[in-house]
Amino acid sequence: MSKSPQIATLGDESILDLPKVGFLSSRKVPPAAVMKCYDWATEMRDQGVCVMGGFQSPLERDVLTLLLQEKQPVIWVLAHKLWAEKSIPRLYREPIAAGRLLVVSPVAQSVARVDARTAAIRNRYILEHSESVVFAAIDSAGALARLVGERARD
Repeated sequence: MSKSPQIATLGDESILDLPKVGFLSSRKVPPAAVMKCYDWATEMRDQGVCVMGGFQSPLERDVLTLLLQEKQPVIWVLAHKLWAEKSIPRLYREPIAAGRLLVVSPVAQSVARVDARTAAIRNRYILEHSESVVFAAIDSAGALARLVGERARD
């Protein structure tokens, strides 16, 4: 586990040097978009593309599961502190140990739960550190829509 003043990581930090596609989605996803997301994730997995996401919503977790079925690198950006070494969920231990899953936490390591502020920090990190971004769905009334609007004005 590495810690900088703002960023904490768990896994192979060299993954950060790779070209990355960000993946973001609002919690509300139209049913028609779900299968498109699964197809996109399968394509990224098959092509070995490094995908960076928050993987918090059910759809995003499904995408993470699809991506981890192969060997390409994945960056999971948390909106809370990193797990303690013994608390790493079992499903993610092997990909971390194999150097293909990097977990990043761009929030204070005292943050135990995700809230709107830390989710915004996480999403900004993904937007700022990805060469391109795929939005599965954007709820026009949601925080992600506001963030995208802010970025468009910059």
